[in-house]
Amino acid sequence: MTKAETSRGNLNPIQARGRALKSMIACGSGCLVAGLALVLAPGYAHAQSANPPMLVKAPPADGYQPGDPIQSWLAMVSASQAAQPSWMTPLVTVTPRLEQEFRFDFYDQQNGSATNGQGNGQHLVNYGGPGGARVEFIPAYNWEVILAPPPYVTASGPKGSAEGWGDWPAFLVKYRLASANAQNGDYIVTAFFQMSDPLGTPAKISNNVLTAQPTLAFGKGWGDFDIQMTVSQQYPVGGLASPGNTASVNMTNYGDPILWNTTFQYHFMEYFWPELEVNYEYWPNGEHQGLSQVLLTPGIIFGRFKIGMDSPTRPINLIVGAGYQFAVTPTPVVQNNLVATVRVTF
Repeated sequence: MTKAETSRGNLNPIQARGRALKSMIACGSGCLVAGLALVLAPGYAHAQSANPPMLVKAPPADGYQPGDPIQSWLAMVSASQAAQPSWMTPLVTVTPRLEQEFRFDFYDQQNGSATNGQGNGQHLVNYGGPGGARVEFIPAYNWEVILAPPPYVTASGPKGSAEGWGDWPAFLVKYRLASANAQNGDYIVTAFFQMSDPLGTPAKISNNVLTAQPTLAFGKGWGDFDIQMTVSQQYPVGGLASPGNTASVNMTNYGDPILWNTTFQYHFMEYFWPELEVNYEYWPNGEHQGLSQVLLTPGIIFGRFKIGMDSPTRPINLIVGAGYQFAVTPTPVVQNNLVATVRVTF
């Protein structure tokens, strides 16, 4: 086998995924450790001195039969969520809170002009949003796991027309580092790790890049107002070939984007959650090297409407919301985007 055949860009999908897992561990853990050391030490120290201190394990499931694992698990979920703020999950920004819900998002996205800007001019309709229709659940105290199938996407524009499955958001894992509910400070700090697997669907539906994304998320509330924030970077750890490009070219073009999302949210009259999200993205390299874009997303979320009970103390809630995302910087990659969401908590 030649040297070229053993290079990262010419690996077959199975070899690419094997190498990706090794790269994921090396990259993701290093980024998170560095970020925690520099950013989270003050917040963690504050959490350790909070009164009362943050719970580190679920309290006993009082009121449930010891032999009922479902009710004991739901009691643990309730205790875990009781130790954090009670804000609403934003439309686009991934909340630092631990959630347990079924969720479906809809995106109608128009990319920027391929002639006068850095976009590719494609119009994408995404059934399931970037994260796909998904289930979010709390398997253990301080932990959350998000699992999703690939979203279904239709595309049209200068890069061609197609429809099919978008890149698979294989999983997202959250670990809550520090938190306090509204009675004890109303703040939270959480670390995420996410993988996204390319399916190679044409017409720019797929990025053709396997990515790893470590994230740090923060939040602070003041009465009915809260701010939720995430800072992350996406790293290509494997690639697929596409028409006109090898796998290595697609990985190089991806650009290791840095993402910074901030949500300003207000709560009134029990069911109303208006918000403004600021979504910043910067490409340090790749085909958009040096470009940054800022999108604003005003929106409103309605909920939590109780529609049932899955335990004596845990309601099943319905949440719906919508917003409009638009670029405020020149030559954007994404020009505008209509966002809608439906969620059922349990």
